[in-house]
Amino acid sequence: MPEASDTASYDRPVARIRRLIVILGSAGTIAVTIVYGWQTGLGFLVAATASYMGFWRQRRVVDSLAPDQSRKRFPIARFILHFALVGMAGFAIVKYLEVNRLAAVSGLLVAAAAVILEILYELIYGAASS
Repeated sequence: MPEASDTASYDRPVARIRRLIVILGSAGTIAVTIVYGWQTGLGFLVAATASYMGFWRQRRVVDSLAPDQSRKRFPIARFILHFALVGMAGFAIVKYLEVNRLAAVSGLLVAAAAVILEILYELIYGAASS
């Protein structure tokens, strides 16, 4: 059974990843808007928001699978529904806003970039604290 310190050790990286997603999404939106215009910047922002929501949903699914959950839920159906909605939103962004597809895909990869930065952080500072 994990101790309270184990839970806190998992919560800190997740909080850093959330902050990194917001920072990368904001900085990327500003950069894309300056370079490519407001429509593409809006598309990047919507895609980055979908990326954040995907990370949030994945976290909820993982939390619901913990053995100490008092009530059983079926998060998998919601998880699949979430990705279907993200796919439809991505189609609408590219089709109706006439956004550069590369900007939309880049926005969707913001959470992945945040996770990679967290891995690098842990490799650098985690090794130093051991």
